[in-house]
Amino acid sequence: MKPEVVIVPCANYSEEEAGPALERVLGPLGGLDWVRPGMRIAIKVNLVTFAKPEKAATTHPGLLCALVKLLAARGADVVVGDSPGGLYNAAYVNRVYAATGMRAAEQAGGRLNQDFGEREARFPEGKVCRQFKYTAWLGDADAIINLCKLKTHGMMAMTCGAKNMFGSIPGTMKPECHFRYPDPRDFARMIVDLDEYFKPCLTIVDAVDCMEGNGPTGGTPRHMGALLAAESPHKADLVCAGLIGLKREEVPTLEAALERGLIPASAEGLTVEGDPAAFAIPDFQRITTGNSHLFQGDGKSLFGRVKGTVMNWALSQRPVVRKAECVGCGECRDVCPARAITMVDKKPRIDRKACIRCFCCQEFCPKSAMKVRRTAIAKLLDH
Repeated sequence: MKPEVVIVPCANYSEEEAGPALERVLGPLGGLDWVRPGMRIAIKVNLVTFAKPEKAATTHPGLLCALVKLLAARGADVVVGDSPGGLYNAAYVNRVYAATGMRAAEQAGGRLNQDFGEREARFPEGKVCRQFKYTAWLGDADAIINLCKLKTHGMMAMTCGAKNMFGSIPGTMKPECHFRYPDPRDFARMIVDLDEYFKPCLTIVDAVDCMEGNGPTGGTPRHMGALLAAESPHKADLVCAGLIGLKREEVPTLEAALERGLIPASAEGLTVEGDPAAFAIPDFQRITTGNSHLFQGDGKSLFGRVKGTVMNWALSQRPVVRKAECVGCGECRDVCPARAITMVDKKPRIDRKACIRCFCCQEFCPKSAMKVRRTAIAKLLDH
């Protein structure tokens, strides 16, 4: 029987290591036998920001090149791309390609997406997101491969397979999505809607060097030495959450996937080839968001609604600026979808009543000066 998730060791991103590791992780899933000459295959990478590969914020070009070579050898037309946070145009995205080392894909036999058009999608099957604009290049693909990075995330606790497809939304429209879905549960449902609309045929997780701490851009690289693959991004994510010590209920996208019957209640319900326990990092510095359904109340009774509101206020994380590290660039103010940040004496001031805790400010701070901070009550309850 074909496994649902495969995990194998991959010590580094060298050509000698990455290529064979990819073949090992894809083999039990049927390999790339489904690829036909002339197929246009979109590889959706994670290019969240300008970051060198060693920062572990983006998909590593070494792994990407190994995958491109395998696909090109089968005659596929391979296109690599993403819509980072920021302008979705040639000037901006090509700068991100250069900064993240994606140019290497061209030497490997692929090409970088240069179509910056947008299309309108209608998805009546969606739970919350039934109409949206997306990056046109994905619509031209015969198949999509989701090549994601395992990292912590301020709002979703973890970004991996499911969250990577948020890059299908053109850059400047991402803050609109945060404003439209301020509740982390609805935001997660929107992410799952995108996954269900695009249906990537394969999800490959770059967990060779992950990001812990103040992810998804300002954290610290942490070596795990693993590659994972699955046909379902949600099943891959369920295994990945366990690798970094997160419970299913702490990851809103996993709760949204469970709600639709896309995953079992725990990774024990999956057929996994390989030993996840051999790669798990118990002291991985993760972000516990406080977004668990345990803190939301039942939403039905008055007591339940009041309980949910109070617990959400008391236990949820919030962005806090570390002024000593802040250079006063104003990027956090500019990216905030709720317009909750103003600059006072060249430092950001957050209006807590307006803040929707989307963590865009933390995600896109170029100096990692914006941190995810736990409340004093949450810390006290830990003890």
